[in-house]
Amino acid sequence: MNDIKIDKTGRKKYRFDEVCCQVNVSTKNPEAEGLKYVVGLEHIEPNNLHITRWDTLEKETTFTRKFIKGQVLFGRRRAYQRKVAYTEFDGICSGDILVFEAINDVLIPELLPFLIQSEGFFQKALETSAGSLSPRTKFKDLADYEFLLPPKAEQQRLAELLWAADDVVEKEKVELERVREVFEIKKSELIWKPHYPIAKLNRVSKIGLKDGDWIESKDQSEKGIRLIQLADIGVGTFINKSRRYISEETFNRLHCFEVLPDDILLARMPDPIGRSCIMPNIKEKCITAVDVCIIRINENICDRKYLNNLINTQQLRQKIIEQSSGTTRQRISRSNLEKMEIPFPDIKTQNIISIELDVLENNISKLEYQISLSQQLKQELINKIF
Repeated sequence: MNDIKIDKTGRKKYRFDEVCCQVNVSTKNPEAEGLKYVVGLEHIEPNNLHITRWDTLEKETTFTRKFIKGQVLFGRRRAYQRKVAYTEFDGICSGDILVFEAINDVLIPELLPFLIQSEGFFQKALETSAGSLSPRTKFKDLADYEFLLPPKAEQQRLAELLWAADDVVEKEKVELERVREVFEIKKSELIWKPHYPIAKLNRVSKIGLKDGDWIESKDQSEKGIRLIQLADIGVGTFINKSRRYISEETFNRLHCFEVLPDDILLARMPDPIGRSCIMPNIKEKCITAVDVCIIRINENICDRKYLNNLINTQQLRQKIIEQSSGTTRQRISRSNLEKMEIPFPDIKTQNIISIELDVLENNISKLEYQISLSQQLKQELINKIF
């Protein structure tokens, strides 16, 4: 990437509002206008120009802001999330999404999404965001953002280069999804064999849940004992996302299981309920929040990776859903977890299954790393251009 030189001689300085306008068109009857797609902030993925999820008008919505194919959607709330999308269909969107359109006399539309993805533009959006809980920026505050823009002939070449870089990332994502699908199929095939013996979960492990008082907001502190929460648990992977702590005094007052490296952490609530991961050694003393339980295996009869993979199969997750209760959000109880029946072959068979699944997981990790590199290179190219 350092070998790529972008010649900026002959470029002209522009303000953002000289190359782009905000489109603020509302519709009272989207169905009559043939608009089927409804896009909220949750449907725009950070650093992904493509909208792959949406709602339809069958789901009730209060959104009225209209967008059309070829415009750019920008998440003005919590701009640090870097939510930008190039629209490939018409629809309506949230009021927390700004709709931008290139001024064709100055800027070609295909280059606009990359301008908005540039580091300089995001810094401007962050600097102009106001509000404590949900900071938002406005078009009028972004209008005076200045940058150098090449002539339109050069813009076309640069747009083609950037979309080619984006295409590399998208193709790698397709390959990643294919390998993930193979992994899920293989996992179920290897684990859920009808001839395997059945065991209850509490026979192969000890299940720990926090007893006693809830941990309240007032109990939390900036340092002390790490509080492992639902946000830390991915499907098979420890995300290490939350950064909340409680004091030693609070820890001594509560009846808690301390989390140890190699414990399996299971989420008692969505999304999805029943997902689990293996606790890494993060060199901090940790306990779990009330909706995270600890599964500590009997290593003489149970392979840790086998059990973690088993918990993350669709078959067991469906069992957990069926055994859960709750009116607003489902939750699985410790007693129901303890009596959960699982396929449980001998330890040697478990080891073999874990090794075979490790190969596929390593392929997934390699592809994830390659995608992160490709995205990084694409972002570096954007920043060099703008």
